[in-house]
Amino acid sequence: MSSKQLAFPQSQCADCPIRHRAVCARCETDELEKLEAIKYYRSYEAGQTIIWAGDKMDFVASVVHGVASLTQTMEDGRRQMVGLLLPSDFLGRPNRESVAYDVTATTDLQLCCFRRVPFLDMMDDTPHIAQRLLEMTLDELDAAREWMLLLGRKTAREKIASFLSIIARRDATFNNSGHGDVAFDLPLTREAMADYLGLTLETVSRQMSGLKRDGVIRLEGKRHIVIPDFDLLMDETGDDADGGILS
Repeated sequence: MSSKQLAFPQSQCADCPIRHRAVCARCETDELEKLEAIKYYRSYEAGQTIIWAGDKMDFVASVVHGVASLTQTMEDGRRQMVGLLLPSDFLGRPNRESVAYDVTATTDLQLCCFRRVPFLDMMDDTPHIAQRLLEMTLDELDAAREWMLLLGRKTAREKIASFLSIIARRDATFNNSGHGDVAFDLPLTREAMADYLGLTLETVSRQMSGLKRDGVIRLEGKRHIVIPDFDLLMDETGDDADGGILS
């Protein structure tokens, strides 16, 4: 366990920053009290492995702060980042003892963990948890399909714009009205972005510079992104107003 564990606050469920988006979003007061009894926090430094593919996992968890990556390794040693876990995302499967991917802290990370077997029992006794987990699983499926489109059909510029829009929409401070600046810190280095998006590092840097030059984004430092007009960024993703791809 990381020495940075105490760097993150350990709040009660009712005061949790991901309370209304996580697996416990629909829980009533008495249900939250049951979760409190089986939860604990774990913190990880950026770059630290949380779990290796195939290893036994005796807990499930919600991401409270930070970002984790899911990576799969092929037989010849090639590695591919296949997903990101952002705040409120759920890690693990209650009815499985292992995971299919390596899970690594991309940034300093805090997890709200639940012992797997007691959590599985709670799913049987607490329909709100099972219903919310089903919703999150279906959302994850939709995101995977969106990512298939991104990797298979979009141009490099559209991939970068889509990635930025996904991160911005998931940021807790994002204003859905679309008015005013949207600002956030990129959770990945440009090298990791290239790996995740199936691009070269040079292409990522070139496309980021192009979006900056055209006023779609502002760069402040290496990772701080400001989007002055979110609609303009969405125009760059290649998606139409209904979420499909423009022909």
